[in-house]
Amino acid sequence: MQTLEKTLAKLDSDKAVAAFLTDLCTPAERRAITERWAVAQLLEQDELSYRDIRAKTGVSTTTIGRVARFLREEPHGGYRLALDKIADEKSKVDS
Repeated sequence: MQTLEKTLAKLDSDKAVAAFLTDLCTPAERRAITERWAVAQLLEQDELSYRDIRAKTGVSTTTIGRVARFLREEPHGGYRLALDKIADEKSKVDS
């Protein structure tokens, strides 16, 4: 059997990933994942307070703190890898 990670890495379009996640996750799980990713991107901009992020997204400050901890302190580095990849792609387009 393929791992979830390998399967996701092999999907070749946004549409394919969206379809897979829709089948894999409940609507609540999908919403939670989407919210966490939005929070990570807002934290990366470093312009808003937790209270401002909560007002903008509706996400609890507890979740915002958890995302911030994983973004800045935890060794896994998943948020960082994704954010850096997006930044790299954006800089290539801008140059």
